[in-house]
This record gives sequence, structure tokens and C-alpha cells, in this order.
Amino acid sequence: MSKSVVYSDQAPEPIGPYSQAIQSGNMLFVSGQVAIERSSGNIITTDIESETRQVMINLEKILQAAGFDFSNVVKSSIFLKDMNNFPKVNAIYGEYFKTNPPARETVEVSRLPKDVNVEISCIAIK
Repeated sequence: MSKSVVYSDQAPEPIGPYSQAIQSGNMLFVSGQVAIERSSGNIITTDIESETRQVMINLEKILQAAGFDFSNVVKSSIFLKDMNNFPKVNAIYGEYFKTNPPARETVEVSRLPKDVNVEISCIAIK
């Protein structure tokens, strides 16, 4: 099965040697997104809610570039620098998955790229 790179000019450029997403057949693998605004390049770290919303916006733009949306997401991974932020991140995340939410894990990590507080990746299937 072949794979193709998915790129959205509405989402931030990758900050390392990886693609925003890879599509293989009917599956889309979206790399972990952090709260970087595409237009300004600024990292949003004002508060965990704003940071999480920007991450979800970035994920949505990448999903859309491949013709997917949040209803196609079957698995996601959330990485938090502080598990005390779990309830707030969970509330924002839940706004995007009102019915039939995907499988998911949330783990606390000691550090994330660019010293952000949250990173989310996902897998989607059509």
C-alpha cells in the first residue's frame, strides 16, 4: 500500500523532520500538534484552554486537507506537561467529539517541544 504526505497551509509547519500527516489508503496519521498559530508563528501558552483550542484548530486543518474531519478520528493521544490540566483539556477536547468519541490515552510527560503544555496526535479512517 502506498503512502502520501498530507500538507495544509492552514496549519503550522512541522518543527522537525516529519510530515503534518501521512495518508495510506483510507487511513490518516496526523502528527502531534502543538499550539502554534499558522498566521503569526506564535506559540499560544496564555492559558491551557486557549492552547488546547489552537491544537484542535491545527488538527482540524490537517484533517480537512485530506478530506477528513473529527468524525473520522478513531484514535488520539494527548500529552500533558501537567496532569492537573486534564479536566480543562478534556472539556475543550470534548467539544470536538460530542458523539462517538475516539479511543484515546492521556499521559503526563516531563517536557514537550517548544515548552508547550499540551500536544495531541490522531489517527482517522474513512
